[in-house]
Amino acid sequence: MSKLVISVESLEGNLKKLISNYETLKIEHKNLKSQFDSSSKTVSELNSEIERLQHENKTLKTANALLGSTEYKRETKLKINSLIKEIDTCIIQLAE
Repeated sequence: MSKLVISVESLEGNLKKLISNYETLKIEHKNLKSQFDSSSKTVSELNSEIERLQHENKTLKTANALLGSTEYKRETKLKINSLIKEIDTCIIQLAE
C-alpha cells in the first residue's frame, strides 16, 4: 500500500509542476503576444514612413527635373512625354 501512496504523491507532485509550468508558459505567451503586436505596429508605421519618404523623394526628383536640372534631363523629357500622352488621351476622350 505504501508504494501506491508514494506513486500517488509523486504523480500529484508532477501534476503540480505541470500546472505551474503551464501557468508560467501562459504568462510568457501573453507577454510575447504583446511584444509581437507592438512590433507589428512599429513595422507598419515604419513601412508607412518609408512609402511617404519614397513618394517625397520621387516628387523632389520630378520637381528638380522640371526646374531644368541637367542631372535629370532624361527624366524631365520622359515626364514631359508622359504628360503629353495623358493630355492626348484626355483630348481623344473629350472628342468622342
